[in-house]
Amino acid sequence: MGLRIGQTEDLGAEGFVAQDTFLEADDLAATRAAIDGQFSGGVLDYCLQPAIGRRKRLLIADMDSTIINVECIDELADFAGVKARVSEITERAMRGELDFEAALRERVAMLKGLPLVDLQRAYDERVQLNPGARTLVRTMTVHGAKAFLVSGGFSFFTRRVAEAAGFDANRANTLIEAGDVLAGTVGEPILGREAKLAALQEEAANLGVPLSATLAVGDGANDLAMIEAAGLGVAYRAKPIVAAQAHAKVDHTDLTSLLYFQGYRASEFVTD
Repeated sequence: MGLRIGQTEDLGAEGFVAQDTFLEADDLAATRAAIDGQFSGGVLDYCLQPAIGRRKRLLIADMDSTIINVECIDELADFAGVKARVSEITERAMRGELDFEAALRERVAMLKGLPLVDLQRAYDERVQLNPGARTLVRTMTVHGAKAFLVSGGFSFFTRRVAEAAGFDANRANTLIEAGDVLAGTVGEPILGREAKLAALQEEAANLGVPLSATLAVGDGANDLAMIEAAGLGVAYRAKPIVAAQAHAKVDHTDLTSLLYFQGYRASEFVTD
């Protein structure tokens, strides 16, 4: 394999150990496989990548179960009394077992008649930023990157989450209203897997940066195309189909790991 281990630097993490270890390797894939075998079953999140170009200029992040702690549609379904049915479909869709667009239409139809006030209740009572989310976004943007929240969920939530976390902008689907209740339909075209990939490509082009200068993070099958296309694609607490194909995964630590992956030291984090 031709693996040679160089210097190791402490990145100053609190609560867990974060280190940069510089390697010289002839075969990146073989080295990753060897590390996976060595630490299988251990409490370790790591990223193996070229040292040059680590700090990314663009962050594209999924929202539900990535930047925030819940699937918003499941929480709305709880208010509508259909959470068990909706959650089952959500889980299968995120695992890649169902067509995302069809599954979204089916779930939204079950929300027909839900009072609009319950959307705000769901946000206020159920939605929280995942640990490290705001630090990730604020640190990258203060250091010159752009950050976009791109969700297969709903704009009602992405607008609020984007503001809370510090994203530059957001894209999502629109729930159609009928007076003061939900109509049970979603705006077309639906933002799904290919739309997330398109968002990554479009925003990179707008910034004039190659895809190698981008970072994408998500947990579900509809995130996979953008994760595979990004310079660094990270699976966060992800479904098996995503974790198996991402460049790196975070299963144990929080979202600040994406900063350590880029070579940021804890002293550089923006925590306001």
